[in-house]
Amino acid sequence: MSRIGPEEELPPGTVTQAGSWAVGNNGEYFAVSHTCRHFGANLAQGSIDADGCLVCPWHGAKYDVKSGRMVLGPQGIFAKIPGVGLAFKTLTRIFPLQRGRVVVKNGDVWVE
Repeated sequence: MSRIGPEEELPPGTVTQAGSWAVGNNGEYFAVSHTCRHFGANLAQGSIDADGCLVCPWHGAKYDVKSGRMVLGPQGIFAKIPGVGLAFKTLTRIFPLQRGRVVVKNGDVWVE
């Protein structure tokens, strides 16, 4: 298990990195593998949107943190390329982001 830190350092709406995990709080703690399926951006540098999805900092792809699946493909110029978003969304159905288990012990957040 890896210690993330005190609960107060991971308030709702924040994401941080712990080893190979992007750990965040969208109202619930979550941990997913930190590498975006599109061009390998570090998802720990991303954000959490109003739907509780993790948003890639490079191209705006959105991930459902419960399933690890991409729910919105890459945005910007990549959204204009036919089939790219669908291809990456399909890829994450087969190979979703890994999900870790987050636990709180004595006021500290841990991921395993």
